[in-house]
Amino acid sequence: MSNGEIPVRVNGDVALVDIKGDVTASTGGPIEAAYQNATAAGSKKILFCFDRDCYINSGGIAVLIGIVAEGRKKGQTFRITGLTPHFQKIFTMVGLTKYARVFASEDAALQDF
Repeated sequence: MSNGEIPVRVNGDVALVDIKGDVTASTGGPIEAAYQNATAAGSKKILFCFDRDCYINSGGIAVLIGIVAEGRKKGQTFRITGLTPHFQKIFTMVGLTKYARVFASEDAALQDF
């Protein structure tokens, strides 16, 4: 996330948020902005696509939990792809996977919406 912008792609009625680099409290702003842009465009289905090289610390997880909590109040559905087994385990431990299921591939996540 060196340039500070998170691209959002659209596939049908799903907004795909492409996340690369370190996900921390200090880099959470661009992820939040990408989510807000997708929401403003009317997306009810959000797919977070993590790059395999992403590093996610507790601050980054807090940002994601905040986004998912806000989205659930708005009736949005979340899916996640691209996480390493290590981060899948952490997301499960903190309870994030109860509200945003994790998938092995973008296609699998898209099919599940």
